[in-house]
Amino acid sequence: MSFKPTLFALAGIMALSTNVDAQKMTSKAKPTTAAARKLLDPANMDLAVRPGDNFFMYANGTWLRKNPIPKSETRWGSFNELQENNYKVLHEILDAAAAKKNAKLGSKEQKVGDFYRSGMDIAAIEKAGITPLNTHLARIDGAQTPSDILAEINLEHTEGLGTVFGFSVSPDDKNVTQQICQFYQGGLGMPDRDYYFNTDDRTTKIRNAYKNYLVTMFGLMGEDAVSAKKDAGEVFVLESALAQASMTRVEMRDPYKLYNKFNIAGLNAQTPNMDWTTVLTQLKVSGQDSLIIGQPKFFAEVGKQLTATSVGVWKKYLKFHLVNDMSGFLSSKFDLAHFDFYGKTIRGQQEQKERWKRVLNVVDGSIGELLGQMYVDKTFKPEAKTRMLNLVNNLQKTYGDRIQRLDWMSDVTKKKALGKLNTFIKKIGYPDKWKDYSSLAVVGNDYVKNIIASSAFEYNYNVSKLGKPVDRTEWGMTPPTVNAYYNPGFNEIVFPAGILQYPFFDFSADDAVNYGGIGAVIGHEMTHGFDDQGSQYDEEGNLKNWWTDEDAKKFAEKTGVVIKQFDAYTVLDTVHVNGSLTIGENLADLGGLAIAYEAFQKTKQGQSKDKIDGFTGEQRFFLSWAQVWRASTRDEEMFTRIKTDPHSPNLWRCNGPLSNMGEFYKAFNIQPTDKMYRAENLRAKVW
Repeated sequence: MSFKPTLFALAGIMALSTNVDAQKMTSKAKPTTAAARKLLDPANMDLAVRPGDNFFMYANGTWLRKNPIPKSETRWGSFNELQENNYKVLHEILDAAAAKKNAKLGSKEQKVGDFYRSGMDIAAIEKAGITPLNTHLARIDGAQTPSDILAEINLEHTEGLGTVFGFSVSPDDKNVTQQICQFYQGGLGMPDRDYYFNTDDRTTKIRNAYKNYLVTMFGLMGEDAVSAKKDAGEVFVLESALAQASMTRVEMRDPYKLYNKFNIAGLNAQTPNMDWTTVLTQLKVSGQDSLIIGQPKFFAEVGKQLTATSVGVWKKYLKFHLVNDMSGFLSSKFDLAHFDFYGKTIRGQQEQKERWKRVLNVVDGSIGELLGQMYVDKTFKPEAKTRMLNLVNNLQKTYGDRIQRLDWMSDVTKKKALGKLNTFIKKIGYPDKWKDYSSLAVVGNDYVKNIIASSAFEYNYNVSKLGKPVDRTEWGMTPPTVNAYYNPGFNEIVFPAGILQYPFFDFSADDAVNYGGIGAVIGHEMTHGFDDQGSQYDEEGNLKNWWTDEDAKKFAEKTGVVIKQFDAYTVLDTVHVNGSLTIGENLADLGGLAIAYEAFQKTKQGQSKDKIDGFTGEQRFFLSWAQVWRASTRDEEMFTRIKTDPHSPNLWRCNGPLSNMGEFYKAFNIQPTDKMYRAENLRAKVW
């Protein structure tokens, strides 16, 4: 596990429109009931539930009962339906590319096709077993000193196989025109530091399963039962020391805590046994005299453990993490052992996804802008960018109107907030400039070789940014990705082509459905620029305070109301939503919904009293919002997300923001006796 927060993503929320002009998103003619039902089917609702008691179930209850979670999934809902549709398109592209064995060497068809073919060659992968890693394992065995261990860690980073810590080259948060080396905590085999220490029953069960998994993996590497158990115990002790020195996810929500700038001499004094001049040289970095260290305490502990823990234990640690990280690409005994812990135990997944889907995801993660070009050529029309941009501009104007009307913010801060809002970079569909993969060789008969080669390519690409101007045209997601994000360093909102499609938007649907879906998504990403983290970056993307002290205090008070609200929601047994961890996404949901509703009110349907299927436009807007979050989640997955995910569970992402909106209360006649009702003085009102 390594962690550096940079992008505020939707994390699988919904699709946005690609085939409608925002200026035309007004109902010139009332849609037919059949067309309207295409996206908002009353048959999915559970009218036995009072909308004011549980709007999520009122809007989605029947669908949830009729659509159980497939065995290969850990949750199932609207987002997954979109992902499945996307998989079908990508599957066709990959199959066609793999079948073209005479594709021109170096072409995107050759590289994508050969990469996919190598991953689908089960017989060759099974025959190879662990042998593709033999060179790396032998190299680890050759380490004799703590310096050798550190050199091996750094060498693995250059191969894209890094462990212990995370490393990247990215813009300096306080000077975003300059690239700088950044280091952050990592090195754990479980999803979060708290898994090593918490004593509740669920965590204890997972921790014990992880210890057994360590034993299993050492056994698969050829050790006898006694040695495997001993080695597993020693690795767990080392990981526990690293976990103890790691920041919590809530602590890491503060970007100032992660901004620790050192010169080489100053950092050497902080981290015993780590000569940073040597570290940088081994990482193929030169000419750098300053670094950013996300968690200095963690790196001090790494330096300490390089001598406090024996070289022998470090070698076992590195072997385990190498094999563990690569096990999904090795023969079935490694792959299934990995799935048994990370899939079944951690997430409750009953069976693996089909192999073609797993290989598809690897290809997308490895050479995603090559696959993305083929995907865009097949699915995305160039004019869709313009149409989507018009809609974004529409929501942006509405957001600006709301900022100007805020009664808690001074004119001085409003001016700066509007300046930031109006300088958003908007990226839609796919990059204007594609990444150049010409130096990456891909073969059709060696899956692990392709993965390591593509990982090393990405590493070299990243390091090559040093000394060059920051390229703000770069994307942080590949075009086929079903997601969207806000990046504070670039002050940008980004909507990949993968999420810009049916079933969440269709021109045949009425405005209420479109604004309750796509409108809320756009508003969500915009609000990330003004959530608890994004609000600390100025319009140029620099980590810089642009608030007056009084306004900052009022904003903190308002976010505190949201934290308290979500802390009160119970998810599993005595497990609650972590309001402090999820505050950014909760603020984005609240702001996005409010902005989209106001924009909807400007449409003809928003100003009309006409009904469709017995529901007013306002009611359909909120029903569309609820449909976005329609999903069931396995208990194991839910527990893991509560510990690690900055997004609240779908039920509360739906109901939480609604319970703060007077417009929702009016639309469904919500009364003080209803369970979702919140007194006026308790309702969160921020943006």
